Amino acid sequence: MFLFRRGPGRLTPDQAHARTSTGDAVLLDVRETPEWKAGHAPRAVHLPLSRLLTGAELPAGATGKPVVAVCRSGHRSRQAAKYLTAKGIDAVDVTGGMIAWAQAGLAVTSSGGRGGSIA
Repeated sequence: MFLFRRGPGRLTPDQAHARTSTGDAVLLDVRETPEWKAGHAPRAVHLPLSRLLTGAELPAGATGKPVVAVCRSGHRSRQAAKYLTAKGIDAVDVTGGMIAWAQAGLAVTSSGGRGGSIA
């Protein structure tokens, strides 16, 4: 469960991994499709911020669960967390994004299931 005082919170990559690896929260990657295909967290679901902000529904795996948003560096995911929080969804974002995720030694995979890179 997430507790918020003033807007959405922020998690380190290790905290985000711990919260999403149990299935209690979902990691929502809000980067654009080419970035996603190059490399993403193995259990993440994908919805580009551009689509989210124009009213696209959350992916089925993200509905009804707290959301941990992630992007490349943390800027877009912060926007996504604020947007989702305003809609009544428990949402936080990952400080430093996928760059920090990879630097923390957490897994990154490509769409083909092989080792990915952060684009």
